[in-house]
Amino acid sequence: MRFRKNKATILNTERLRLRLPQLSDHSAWAELRRESREFIEPWEPAWAEDHLSKDAFQTRVERAEVFSEQQTALPLLMIRRDDERIVGGITLDQIHFGPAQVASLGYWIGLPFARQGFMKEAILKLVHHSFVEMGLSRIEAACVPENQPSRRLLENTGFKYEGVAQSYLEVNGKWRNHVLYANLRRDRRDRAATGQLAWD
Repeated sequence: MRFRKNKATILNTERLRLRLPQLSDHSAWAELRRESREFIEPWEPAWAEDHLSKDAFQTRVERAEVFSEQQTALPLLMIRRDDERIVGGITLDQIHFGPAQVASLGYWIGLPFARQGFMKEAILKLVHHSFVEMGLSRIEAACVPENQPSRRLLENTGFKYEGVAQSYLEVNGKWRNHVLYANLRRDRRDRAATGQLAWD
């Protein structure tokens, strides 16, 4: 089952709304990214000179709409429902249907909203949507080995360690090894004794 075309994906958690970015989000998004730069930059690809510009954000919005329509990616902003503030972003990327039924997960959280459980809410919701509504079978995620908060987050949301990829991504200007994790819709790795499946 694929998610339906021409219908904007909006996912709600207890405290968050996950939706595609809009042009009107630019100021709040750029402000949050700017004030959180030292917090998030060590874990991300190097920022382009125009990373925070309105033109670059417009391109980001247009690409998000195209990717969502083509069902190749789902780049969502995390909006706090009680005051409509952007708290971060979460993306389902490299979506493949057919025999693979796989996608990659990426995410970031603004410094003022870190360690408050927002990202855990978002990941659990998006993974559930991926398995139940989109019919995917496997969600992959990766982070640099020393990013312990991210590793704990993945482990606490059902992802399991699978190994290390050498020079996996260029992060903050350097090619870095990454630890690999995966969440499986029919995951028997910890359920052999009970026969239970995670999403069925």
